[in-house]
Amino acid sequence: MSPRDVAEALLRRWYVLLLALVLTAAGAYKVLHPAPEYLSSAVVVLKPPVTGNQPNQLTNLQPPLATLSYGVVQQLESPAGRRELDAAGVHGTYQLIPRNSGTSATPRYLIPSVQVQAQRAGAVEADTAVSRVIEVYTEHVTRLQDAQGIAPASRISASVLVAPSAAPVRGTRTRGLAGTALLGGTAGILGALWCDRYALRRRKRRGEHPDPERRADGVAVAG
Repeated sequence: MSPRDVAEALLRRWYVLLLALVLTAAGAYKVLHPAPEYLSSAVVVLKPPVTGNQPNQLTNLQPPLATLSYGVVQQLESPAGRRELDAAGVHGTYQLIPRNSGTSATPRYLIPSVQVQAQRAGAVEADTAVSRVIEVYTEHVTRLQDAQGIAPASRISASVLVAPSAAPVRGTRTRGLAGTALLGGTAGILGALWCDRYALRRRKRRGEHPDPERRADGVAVAG
């Protein structure tokens, strides 16, 4: 199709473009007035027991603790773990992210900390979801040690290093508006062209002239 054909088709199907414009405006309104969303985040760390050789727990962090922590994270991310969290009242989006210390002195996952995140419509709901995930995480650590019969004085403990704190999620409105406009414009043009081609094919099958304003002999019909 030539540019003139495209322009004429769009003029004939102006109502499709109008519908696309209305839908795009509705999408733009949602971008400018989004529903409130809050992201809560907390950090949990596993601590080894206090021993005679290492009275300072923070100097006794070892890779096996990180392995234990990551194993618990995998349990909670499994289908059974998700059902357990769902039964505990954790619904919707949540994440458990093993953190990397990011230094040469402490290789990857040496410090067994986990970042727990949850996104909800309210700040209180987001903090509550994170707290419940931490509770289930701690219960798993306890049950693993119960199964091994580890004495209380020799147990690994889970401690909240950073308490749950929710913050509003703010997107980039300019990008959202640009994406909405691009999607609406593209969909409107393609929809108008498709409708025009579909209508022309139907007229051809019925033996009518493709252009309703002209006769079969090419002479324009008087208004």
